[in-house]
Amino acid sequence: MQFTKSQASSKLLFTFILLLFHQVSQAQINELLGKLGSKPSEEQIQSGIKEALEKATDLTVERLSLENGFLQNPDIKILFPPEARKVESTLRKIGLGNVADDVITSLNRAAEDAAKEAKPIFTDAIKNMTLKDVQQILLGEQNAATNYFQKTTSDSLAVKFSPKIDQSLSKTDATKIWESAMENYNKLPFVKPVQTDLTKYVTDKAIEGLFVEIAKEEVEIREKIGARTSPLLQSVFGYAEQEKAKDPKK
Repeated sequence: MQFTKSQASSKLLFTFILLLFHQVSQAQINELLGKLGSKPSEEQIQSGIKEALEKATDLTVERLSLENGFLQNPDIKILFPPEARKVESTLRKIGLGNVADDVITSLNRAAEDAAKEAKPIFTDAIKNMTLKDVQQILLGEQNAATNYFQKTTSDSLAVKFSPKIDQSLSKTDATKIWESAMENYNKLPFVKPVQTDLTKYVTDKAIEGLFVEIAKEEVEIREKIGARTSPLLQSVFGYAEQEKAKDPKK
């Protein structure tokens, strides 16, 4: 029995849907995707990558700017600086664990306050992407987009975050508590004085946390078909999977 081109495409699509429900290997899915659709145009690839990055950054900024966005996320929660861990330990040993907890909460609140400032910076970075950037991200490593953002936005994020974090730390008296704790600790005999720029430390950790979470969103879109919430994303990242399957070095 001969099938028309339209009937053949319909049969392939039906088979593809069945395979999805039966959790077949990604290689089989990629093969069917290749039969069902042609290579996206350069314009579609650019639009698809930008859509994916907008989605990843919007979700990240929205999540981290909420109360407890940093504080209750163990992957990015901001703790005492490494050089001040002995200060924290001392505070807890002398019954001032609540002071240490207040400092940690204030550090994370400052990062949460600053996170919303990131959105326009990410938007500009996405708008200014070149075709070369797009191609490198599409066929690059799992964190290629995150690396692009680190390279293009880190300095701007630091400029935006620093005053916001400084203001937030002052508002919660974290700066005063910190300076008092450091001053008293540094007076103790036989201890190495701790000199930490708290605003810079929190700024650096807040930016680092943003990239950690963006990397998670990037992996989600690359690896999970369900995270590709539009036909364009499905087409572009389906094509990327086909290309990588042809050449595992990509």
